[in-house]
Amino acid sequence: MGRKKTAELPEGNPPTRARQERKRTYNLFEAAAVYVSACAEDNQEQIDEAAAWVSPEALSFGVNELACRAVIALARERDESPQAVARTLLGLPAA
Repeated sequence: MGRKKTAELPEGNPPTRARQERKRTYNLFEAAAVYVSACAEDNQEQIDEAAAWVSPEALSFGVNELACRAVIALARERDESPQAVARTLLGLPAA
């Protein structure tokens, strides 16, 4: 009796779009993709933003995974070994 009910969302309802945008979380691969592309474009503002999305360890893992996938893709495209592609990309002499 006399108890006032407040409007509450039932448990399990997804948050509103505005709340999702404010609290958006980024996965490590998204952060790595943005970070690496920003580095390639020398965009320091985007580099700093992407670096803040995940922990340094997660970003390092994501960048490593992206590098591996890129080298594998280039090796297949060039019909070369991943080691040869990696050395070429870094300007190292052939092994």
